[in-house]
Amino acid sequence: MNFSRDSFTLNVGGTRYSFSQEVIKDFPLRRVSRLHGCSSEQDVLEVCDDFDQERNEYFFDRHSEAFGFIMMYVKYGKLRFVPQMCELSFYNEMIYWGLERSQLEYCCQRRLDDRMSDTYTYMSDESKPDESCNLKDEQQQQQQGPEDKKWLERMRMTFEEPTSSLAAQILAVISIIFVIVSMVVLCASTLPDWKTAENRSVEEYRYTASLWEPSGIIEAICIGWFTAECIVRFIVSKDKCVFVKRPLNIIDLLAITPYYVSVFMTVFTGENPQLQRAGVTLRVLRMMRIFWVIKLARHFIGLQTLGLTLKRCYKEMVMLLVFICVAMAIFGALSQLLEHGLDLEARNEDYSSIPAACWWVIISMTTVGYGDMYPISVPGRILGGVCVVSGIVLLALPITFIYHSFVQCYHELKFKSARYGRSLSNEFLN
Repeated sequence: MNFSRDSFTLNVGGTRYSFSQEVIKDFPLRRVSRLHGCSSEQDVLEVCDDFDQERNEYFFDRHSEAFGFIMMYVKYGKLRFVPQMCELSFYNEMIYWGLERSQLEYCCQRRLDDRMSDTYTYMSDESKPDESCNLKDEQQQQQQGPEDKKWLERMRMTFEEPTSSLAAQILAVISIIFVIVSMVVLCASTLPDWKTAENRSVEEYRYTASLWEPSGIIEAICIGWFTAECIVRFIVSKDKCVFVKRPLNIIDLLAITPYYVSVFMTVFTGENPQLQRAGVTLRVLRMMRIFWVIKLARHFIGLQTLGLTLKRCYKEMVMLLVFICVAMAIFGALSQLLEHGLDLEARNEDYSSIPAACWWVIISMTTVGYGDMYPISVPGRILGGVCVVSGIVLLALPITFIYHSFVQCYHELKFKSARYGRSLSNEFLN
C-alpha cells in the first residue's frame, strides 16, 4: 500500500473525488477522515468496500447522487434531501458517512420525522409476532411439507386479501352479500309493521324472534357463514396470537358472539316475553350485531383508509379534543355567568349550570345549532358569535394534518391492492 502520496481519490458509485491528505485528515465526514489513520490493508477495508493501491483510489459502493448532496453540505454548509429519493434512504446514507439528522435543514428534518413516524406506525400495524406464541406454530410449519405450506398460503391469501385471486374476489362478494342481508333483516325487525304469523306484539317479536321463523332462519344462515369464515381464517393463519389481536378479527368476534349468547339465553328463558323483557341484556346483545357492517372494511379500501388514518392521527385527534374541552370550559363558564348569574330578574334558565352551558358551546362550536337553547342577552349573543368563530378556527387547525395522513394512507392501501391485483391478472391470463 502507498500511503505516502499527497492525494486521495474517492470513488463513490462511479463518481471520483480527489482530496489532499491534509483535507482528508480534518474532513467533516467521519468515515472519510478515518482513511487518514489507516495503516494496513485490513484497516482500509473496514472503512471502504475496495481500493486500488497503485492509484491510491478508494471505492465506496454507495449512492453517488446522495453523496453529491452530502458534498454540497461539506462545501456550503446546508444539507437537504435529494429530489425524488426516499427520505429514509438518504438518511441511511447520512448515517453511513457519519452525519446526524440534526445537520439537516429544518424543513427536511420535519419531512424525515413525518416519514419515520409513518413508517414506524405502518410497521406496528403489521403486528410483530410474539415469540412465545410462534414457537409452537414454527414447529408445526417445520413438520409440514412444501405442498402443505403452498396450499395454506393460497388459502390464507384467499381469505385475507380480497384482490389476491379470482376465488378471493368471489368469496369477498359472497361475504358482502351476507353482511347486507343480515343488516337488512336487523333493521327491518325494528319496523312497527314487522309482526309474526302468531300476531304477537311488536315489542314481543322484536326481541324474542324464534329461530324457526323466516327472519330467524336468515339470521342463522348469515351467522353460520360468518362463523365458518372466521374459523377457517383462524386455522390457516400463520400466527394464532396475532390473528386474535387484530382489530378486524376482534370485531368479527364481537359480531358473532352476541347471537350465540342470545340463543343460549332464549333456551334457558324460553319464549316467555316477560322474562326476556325483564332485562336489557338480550336487547343490547341483539343491537351489537350492528358490528357486522364493520366487516365491510375487509373488502373496501375507503373504510380501511379511515381506520388507518384514525390510528396514525391519534395525537392530532387528542389535540382536537383538548382544544374543544378547553373552549367548552371557558365559554361554558362565561355564558352561564352572562345569561344566568348577572341578571337576577331576567335569568335564562337554559343556562342554569355550566354543564348545561357546555352543551350549548359544543353545538355552537361545531356549527350544528339545534336551537333548543340560545342566549337572549346582548353580551350573551356577542359571546355566542365569538364562540362560533373560535370553534371554526380550532376545528380547522388539526384538519390539515389529518387530511394529509388520509391521502397517504389511501395511496399506501391503493398500492397494496394494485400489487395483489397484478397477481390476479396473471392468474386470469394463465
